[in-house]
Amino acid sequence: MKYILVTGGVISGIGKGIIASSVGTILKSCGLHVTAIKIDPYINIDAGTFSPYEHGEVFVLDDGGEVDLDLGNYERFLDIRLTRDNNLTTGKIYQSVINKERRGDYLGKTVQVVPHITDAIQEWVMRQAKVSVDDDGIEPEVCVIELGGTVGDIESMPFIEAFRQFQFKVKRENFCNIHVSLVPQPNSTGEQKTKPTQNSVRELRGLGLSPDLIVCRCSTPLDTAVKEKISMFCHVEPEQVICIHDVSSIYRVPLLLEDQGMVDYFCRRLNLPIEMRPRKMLTKWKEMSDRSDRLLEQTSIALVGKYTKLSDSYASVIKALEHSALAINYKLEVKYIDSADLEPAALQEEPVKYHEAWQKLCSADGVLVPGGFGVRGTEGKIQAINWARRQKKPFLGVCLGMQLAVCEFARNVLGWEDSNSTEFDPETKHPVVIEMPEHNPGQMGGTMRLGKRRTLFKSTSGVLRKLYGDAEYVDERHRHRFEVNPELKQHFEDGGFRFVGQDLEGERMEIIELEDHPYFVGVQYHPEFTSRPIKPSPPYFGLLLAASGKLQNYLQKGCRLSPRDTYSDRSGSSSPDSEISEIKFPSLS
Repeated sequence: MKYILVTGGVISGIGKGIIASSVGTILKSCGLHVTAIKIDPYINIDAGTFSPYEHGEVFVLDDGGEVDLDLGNYERFLDIRLTRDNNLTTGKIYQSVINKERRGDYLGKTVQVVPHITDAIQEWVMRQAKVSVDDDGIEPEVCVIELGGTVGDIESMPFIEAFRQFQFKVKRENFCNIHVSLVPQPNSTGEQKTKPTQNSVRELRGLGLSPDLIVCRCSTPLDTAVKEKISMFCHVEPEQVICIHDVSSIYRVPLLLEDQGMVDYFCRRLNLPIEMRPRKMLTKWKEMSDRSDRLLEQTSIALVGKYTKLSDSYASVIKALEHSALAINYKLEVKYIDSADLEPAALQEEPVKYHEAWQKLCSADGVLVPGGFGVRGTEGKIQAINWARRQKKPFLGVCLGMQLAVCEFARNVLGWEDSNSTEFDPETKHPVVIEMPEHNPGQMGGTMRLGKRRTLFKSTSGVLRKLYGDAEYVDERHRHRFEVNPELKQHFEDGGFRFVGQDLEGERMEIIELEDHPYFVGVQYHPEFTSRPIKPSPPYFGLLLAASGKLQNYLQKGCRLSPRDTYSDRSGSSSPDSEISEIKFPSLS
């Protein structure tokens, strides 16, 4: 097993996740099986209880793990399926060591950070690196480990010490350290400054880790003189200094790494079994990034949510929209609308914001209401859904978005004016959305309906079933505590509001579609978590098709190319050595 540790210096949020994903991508394109581990030095057991403003979105895995959004990048870039144990936190490590101590495993010993915590970290990494993440079940050959935070943080010290020991345990030829650092370029001089990188590398060295590659994040390509200066003061060869400057699309990052000889370096440094043959997978990435740069036509989607001040709060949603827009050759414009600004109260308090929000909504080609929690802004989301329904605007509601679409229909079509979710109004006479019976309200973390669940299609004529390639069922990831009240189902169906997808028991309403509307779809699950750059998620794909006026044409052609099947038949698996043929996106001219 080869281990590649990615550390970061100078500032957090420097792009370690994208660089770790890109390293994995170029190694996977060489025919290797690659897995990834994200280490977060916080004491939380998982990311499930974070505010989206704190750490961005909570990404959900097949097994129900609520993890850091970087694992979403790994899954999208590498087309793999990770588990909750691929996200390691200080809390998980301490919890496992304390549990062992309580059981008596360390009987008579003083339990300390070194060696007990550091040993637990090393054992966890070695155990998890062997777990298969590809459909073919083959054990990975390379494990990319990203250490969150910045070198020198108090929180990450036990992890740095663990990897200092680890490099000798697994031998030098099996361990490599990539250090990602910032090279600032002050506007006053325009000169690229190397001192922060020098200090960061010196600190890392003082802790016992010596970087093999220094990846410099900068706004413009590094000057040769600057590269040589970093090489001289950081004790590496000039070819071990790699520049990742700001690019038009994150899909260009693997190509930048490839161009600067990273594969050749890994071949020599880690003695990797790589054949030097043309790498089809990277050719596809190049085509994809070229295509995203050349897009001329544009379509706009109004994203109506409550965390719109930080785009990372909806990272997977934005990516799913981008994948779908790319598939139909459209440039995507996302119009972020704070749902509270659409509410009548905003007209009194902040009329300018109110009118701007409505102007954005009315000028968008489609409306998306994503998942969320809490009562703030829900009435604004219902207003947006009502507008999309009446104006026949393409609409997609995800999780809470679907539940609010049910509330909106009950209020304005069925005439139940006080209809609501018991999450927001426990006393409502028409509880159209109720708490799931098995939900345990005593604890917050990990108590929702989480992870991959099967949804059966109840109708053969629904638009979403066609978009899924006429499948009988779909397996998608969930994260919710509340569900549509199954007892009121018939009232909705009589009004033309169809529940076309349900769970295996037929008790949970999973997919809604509205008759006599170009595209009005709601899903209880989160399809964005399984969207891939070359395999867009069908609900989002349908929204973009409808927003660009191409949905009917696509359905009439028989959806010959399902969004889930944009790889050729020969490379349906995510096995890296299967030859990826030309990407054939649906022809929608």
